Amino acid sequence: MKTTANSPAVARVTFLSVVCVGMLLPMYLLVVNTFKSQQEILANPFTINFDTATFEHLANAWTNPDFNILKGYAITLALVAGVNALSIGVCAPAAYVLARTPKALSRVILFFFIAGMFIPTQVILVPVIFVLRSLGLMGTLPGLILFMTATTVPFTLFVFYGYIRMLPRALDEAAAIDGAGKLYTLWRIILPLMRPIIATVFILNSLSVWNDFASPQMILGPGSGIYTVTTGVYAAVGQYSTDYTKVFPTLLLAVIPILAIFIVMQRHVMSGLAAGAVKG
Repeated sequence: MKTTANSPAVARVTFLSVVCVGMLLPMYLLVVNTFKSQQEILANPFTINFDTATFEHLANAWTNPDFNILKGYAITLALVAGVNALSIGVCAPAAYVLARTPKALSRVILFFFIAGMFIPTQVILVPVIFVLRSLGLMGTLPGLILFMTATTVPFTLFVFYGYIRMLPRALDEAAAIDGAGKLYTLWRIILPLMRPIIATVFILNSLSVWNDFASPQMILGPGSGIYTVTTGVYAAVGQYSTDYTKVFPTLLLAVIPILAIFIVMQRHVMSGLAAGAVKG
């Protein structure tokens, strides 16, 4: 009986272990092959000989003349900051209005925003390029920030709307009795309560923006001199490169910052989602 009772638990642990190994294996290969020579990588990519491991390839990737990694970091961080500032700044008041307006029209508006979550970014890139070109924003960082802000708005608005809906309306009523307007109520009462979900949205949007390749590659273009980490890696490594001593170190440098941020901030993601699930 004990064996039967423990079978589901063993199956879950086994399944989760297999999933974890499958997800961590690419990262393991990326790390161990960063410090190996081309011959060692081709001979056995799964092991590492610490006697022959070297930081030379990582140093070469850091000083690669085809890809200034520090410039890539700076541009990508500016992109992340700009997109999050605009997305959160626009969606917080919009979600508050929609969540506190119990009318059919607000639900219809929300539906159209949510529908944007199901439209692949690549589908709308071509018409967006024509729009940005007509506005003189093609090949510029502001143009990319505006476009990527638009792609994050549906998710951000949807999450904020659900969270605000779970905040008691008594908070608004108490503020109104004290003479507070809607804007004051949002700024001094609702937004402080939204800090967990704002942190969650900030982290998830940052991951999305940092890892995006198609949008920066198409909007910034190869001749603009502006590149994010992902497009810079593409330019440094090349489409058909077989020099793995350049590929693995460059990719590692590209993922280290966002991986470190996610590891440090993942508790905020979980706490934000959990808080949104139990508010009432």
